[in-house]
Amino acid sequence: MSRYSMAQIVSLTGISSHTLRKWESRYDFLVPERTETNIRFYTDSQLKKLLNISILREQGHRLSAIDKMSDKEIHQLVSQVLTNSDQESEIKALVISMINLDEQEFDDILKSHIIKNGILTTFTEVVYPFLHKVGVLWGINKIMPAQEHFVSNLIRQKICSAIDLLPIAPKDAPKIIMFLSEGENHEIGLLLASFIAKKLGWRVFYLGQNVPHDNLHTMVELLRPTYILTFFITTTSSSVKERINKIISQSDAHLLFSGSSSSIDLKELQKRVTQLETPKDLISILENTNN
Repeated sequence: MSRYSMAQIVSLTGISSHTLRKWESRYDFLVPERTETNIRFYTDSQLKKLLNISILREQGHRLSAIDKMSDKEIHQLVSQVLTNSDQESEIKALVISMINLDEQEFDDILKSHIIKNGILTTFTEVVYPFLHKVGVLWGINKIMPAQEHFVSNLIRQKICSAIDLLPIAPKDAPKIIMFLSEGENHEIGLLLASFIAKKLGWRVFYLGQNVPHDNLHTMVELLRPTYILTFFITTTSSSVKERINKIISQSDAHLLFSGSSSSIDLKELQKRVTQLETPKDLISILENTNN
């Protein structure tokens, strides 16, 4: 059984701590556990129930009615409303299927969204926010390692399969090199970026994880890409800046980067470096460059 702090519950469900305390005093459905020092914590089953309740509230269902339902009735109602739900509800449903290690439910939610909205929209507006919410993308320990490996592998399979279905860009298409530098192993974000670029008609040269800077320099000299792209997940802001300086000193290509280190002063590097906050930033840059 996993234990979740109130801060983790707030992050995963979007329900404020004030609201959680209010529900605890008014309704029977929420009775958090307590440590020996009287600190609240929540179990897997409580997290799943709160996610389901959050989905139903967003669809207009009253808490007083939900409070009288059994867990089975809540689950059945959630399954019904998800057919016409918004993206935030689908993301929460993905979190539930991750906690349950339920591959079928996880796959059904993604397939349904792909049918309705297309694979690019699904990856950028559902998969990416989901990974960000649970901390998988940035390596934040908000979930159990087993759950992280489970969901990471499912997402990896989806993205790799989608990439394989895309046509190879013509030789005169703009080029982008994608890599993770030494010590960086969180590849999901890079794979998603690879799919986006290839989907938009770019020639993607995917170097993968733990690429020495000398190897990158050689590839840049050979290919002369418009952009090089990387993610900094496990490094600190100061070491990120050091790495950025080393990368751009070896190449005249524009560097696109993303990651958890956001407090970096890029003023003196603005002409050579762009920080990406979301997949939409990457899409915008690639579309504008390609046109």
